[in-house]
Amino acid sequence: MKILYRLKSIRKCYGSNIVLDIEALTICEGRLYTLIGANGAGKSTLLNILAFLSPPTAGEIFYAGKRVDWNHGSVEVHRRKVTLLHQSPYLFEGTVHSNVAFGLKARGIPGEDRRAIVEKALDIVGLRGFGGRRARELSGGETQRVAMARALALKPEVLLLDEPLANIDRETTGLLEGVIASLPAQGTTVVMTTHNPEHPGRLNGDSIVLEGGRVVPA
Repeated sequence: MKILYRLKSIRKCYGSNIVLDIEALTICEGRLYTLIGANGAGKSTLLNILAFLSPPTAGEIFYAGKRVDWNHGSVEVHRRKVTLLHQSPYLFEGTVHSNVAFGLKARGIPGEDRRAIVEKALDIVGLRGFGGRRARELSGGETQRVAMARALALKPEVLLLDEPLANIDRETTGLLEGVIASLPAQGTTVVMTTHNPEHPGRLNGDSIVLEGGRVVPA
């Protein structure tokens, strides 16, 4: 199985506070990983590094076999391959369609193609026909689904999810679990955080456990 990420001697510090201290970690292509740990364990910090949004204080990261150089041009190329979905996603003013199409438009995807991609993404998350709805008038569960559709529309190589199943209704939880579980078979590598130890079993993925910023045996 192809290794997508390889982390070596990664450390992330804020002042004198060490929030992440990972000697070695590999993440393979086309797998689902559940990142488990209590609040403050370093889960979100690790996601930000994997998303190429925040460089480590020390250590090396390799992506698809190549060492990551944290200069602007190089990092931008990597960022286009990875999508990070936050626990409390932000939707712009306007319609559901315009929100889901935002990243596609930024990448220069033509209008007709955008419409088809947006409709398919909304269908996947159970929101067929929602394109014309006002994004700011949706329920919490619907907002989470729209954010997921926006992420899926970009067809990322890696999808990073920060507590995607927290604070949503049971129906949305079940639907998103099904969507998330289906992604590795389509070639998308998924890393999702959770503080709920029940989620790994239901999603049938690999577990990465963080305690105090360190990876410990699952």
